[in-house]
Amino acid sequence: MSMQYPAMQQQVLYQADPNVATTLRSVRDRMHHIFSTHVNRLVRVQTLDGNTYEGVIVHTDKNHVYLRASQTPGHRGFFGPGPFFGGPSDEAILTLVLFELLVIVLLA
Repeated sequence: MSMQYPAMQQQVLYQADPNVATTLRSVRDRMHHIFSTHVNRLVRVQTLDGNTYEGVIVHTDKNHVYLRASQTPGHRGFFGPGPFFGGPSDEAILTLVLFELLVIVLLA
């Protein structure tokens, strides 16, 4: 539900150029296809910020890729008392945003 406030004007802080939006959608769809065709494969992923992760692709959706990776300090992920997606309990599922990925290398 949308509420309107007649006394307040809305100020657009940012609006993507339509060509940029089209390009981003195309890149997102291509990356989703690449990851979805390589589920259960070992990859190395480098982000735009220079972080590098290695793991097995366990799932992907339109915005994220989920890697099963060994627990290492500084990595973000979901750790718990039991296995995730059939992996040992010392592994984590890393959730990476497709738009932040720079390089994807197939390792095995």
